[in-house]
Amino acid sequence: MAPDMENDEERVEATSSEQENSKTDSATDETAKTEEITGSLGQLELYFKNGRKLLTIPGGSLSINDDTRRLLALFSDGSFLVSENHKFDGRVLSFEVLARKKKLMIAKPVYVSQNELNAIYNYAERNAVDIEGDEDLASLQMQKDFVNVITRAAEKKVSDIHVVVADSTQIMFRINGMMSIEMEYNKDWGESFVRAAFASADISDSNYAQNEFQGAQKLGSTPLRGSKGKLMLPHNVLAIRLQFNPIAFGSQYLVMRLLYADDNPNGSGDLASLGLTEYEENLFFRLRSVPTGVNIVSGPTGSGKSTTLQRNMIKLLQEKNYEINLITVEDPPEYPIPGARQMPVTNANTEEEKDEQFTKALSAALRSDPDVMMVGEIRSLSAAQLTFKGALSGHGMWTTLHANSAPAIIPRLRDMGVETFKLGDPELVKGLIGQRLFRKLCPHCRISVKDQLNLPSVQRLKVALGDFGIENTYIRGPGCKFCDGTGIKGRMSIQEIILPDATFLELIIKGETRKAIDYWTSDLGGRTMKDAAIERMVKGYIDLEEVERWCGLLDQRPAY
Repeated sequence: MAPDMENDEERVEATSSEQENSKTDSATDETAKTEEITGSLGQLELYFKNGRKLLTIPGGSLSINDDTRRLLALFSDGSFLVSENHKFDGRVLSFEVLARKKKLMIAKPVYVSQNELNAIYNYAERNAVDIEGDEDLASLQMQKDFVNVITRAAEKKVSDIHVVVADSTQIMFRINGMMSIEMEYNKDWGESFVRAAFASADISDSNYAQNEFQGAQKLGSTPLRGSKGKLMLPHNVLAIRLQFNPIAFGSQYLVMRLLYADDNPNGSGDLASLGLTEYEENLFFRLRSVPTGVNIVSGPTGSGKSTTLQRNMIKLLQEKNYEINLITVEDPPEYPIPGARQMPVTNANTEEEKDEQFTKALSAALRSDPDVMMVGEIRSLSAAQLTFKGALSGHGMWTTLHANSAPAIIPRLRDMGVETFKLGDPELVKGLIGQRLFRKLCPHCRISVKDQLNLPSVQRLKVALGDFGIENTYIRGPGCKFCDGTGIKGRMSIQEIILPDATFLELIIKGETRKAIDYWTSDLGGRTMKDAAIERMVKGYIDLEEVERWCGLLDQRPAY
């Protein structure tokens, strides 16, 4: 063989050998690098222990560009890692300013190798699915906590649950009109609870926004995310009305109104069970007997207006043998009315949209051949005008309104913009009802005022009613096993009901309220709420403190 060819073969073998050695060295380097990373990051999962999250992961809660992400990592507990080769990089300094502006926890930087930083991101991205799964489980558990709170409240017949999230979380129950703190948790739990409450709602604004006022409603049961079954609300809770509010010096304030299905389990129109006497039942019968005109139930939030309206509508259908078309427009429907067509107002996020949708639904109902209509609440001029339009076109209209008393309904509507000629027409304005819920005394532990003669309120009672009042009036007792130690046994509805004529309406419109009241109670045989409350008081149902709470001092005339 020629020497040149031999030299060429030796060079090829040498080159091949060098390439093999180079590959081996490269693989060895990669293995060494991997072992170095694995060895130094054998405790990699410690970064993600105890629910710690990597905020700067792609798609995470803190949005940054890829160039900056290669230099650093920030965790939810404030741990801050920076590439040791970029200690003084302007992008790192800018990121720290951004994090503090967003009020994120951020500790002093810990400098790590670029390989370690890359490994942390790789680990976080590989386990992103698992982390999301953990979040699903946490969300599921929080929704279970939500139902547990509702269950506990339902057992005590709570009307409202207040959740206040500030430095800590307080859960308060309103029972028979009285507020009390029932549970306390930390702030994080409260914020998660409020989010879970919003997520479990069946009817709500489109997206949860912590710093906005939002409303929602939850019905009997809701499928939970990640759950094949349904987590049921207590059997006696028909629905929950939720109101989300941002608050100063805190993060959230959630109020939940519980609507109970078993308040009227048989769908009856029984008004006596609400506390009405034969006198009030007869007046409601007279109002139901009038085929046209507007009947308005007034009172503050939580005064039982919706329940009174529901019972009257059920009674009306029963009296008419279900031969009439009763349509309701409600935002949202609260209680079922067997035999009625109940139209909900949906697809509205803002108050303006709700008013628009409510007006649209009310207009549609008027075109749907109704005999009687029930409007859940008048809260805008357009709703008021459509309600009176229904009466003008020959329909019976029933609705509610926020007003202080029955006589105050007319000034309230006038203030909203309803024309005077409508408000002064007794053929249109048929019934004005004002009502409150009064706490009932426990009959087992109530105390006679004869044993409390030194109390100022008892002295006023004696001036107002004399010895008859002293003999027949009670005050709240210390509590017993029958009332769970509260001295209170439920609540009862007390109304004042006006069937106005032209003279009464004219006096009210002129602003001569005192004359209108005197005319109503004398010439029309009316009875004020104060008189109705005093009747229940001397029968032992309510105490004198409750009468003065809602109706003013016993030795004074009604304020209106």
